[in-house]
Amino acid sequence: MMTAAAILVLLVHLLWIALVIIGALFTRGRPLWSALHILALLWGIATEAGPWPCPLTLAEQYFETRAGLAAYQGSFLLHTLDAIVYPNLPYWLVTVLGVAVCVFNLGIYAWRLHKRLLRNRTAQPADRT
Repeated sequence: MMTAAAILVLLVHLLWIALVIIGALFTRGRPLWSALHILALLWGIATEAGPWPCPLTLAEQYFETRAGLAAYQGSFLLHTLDAIVYPNLPYWLVTVLGVAVCVFNLGIYAWRLHKRLLRNRTAQPADRT
């Protein structure tokens, strides 16, 4: 049961990472989803650059420990998901890549905002005073 919970949390974590990485591609014209994605990006930056652990990581560790599993042991699925979510790369590189992905996505939002502001500026009638 605990192994299944660990796998479920890892799957959710993988989906969360995918949302953070490519979420901006699916939010155009959806203000609520855009706001949620921007919050996810800011959370990603905070957890990568700051001292705060990700709650999903803490949940994974809890369930893996309760299942009696050490890191990268247990079922094939658990091992594979661990390798995807936690690649065997230097910590500094994972941090740089994580922040770069977040900055890239925020850049997409900044570009959209810039285009919207330009469109609004050109759509306004000229002041005739």
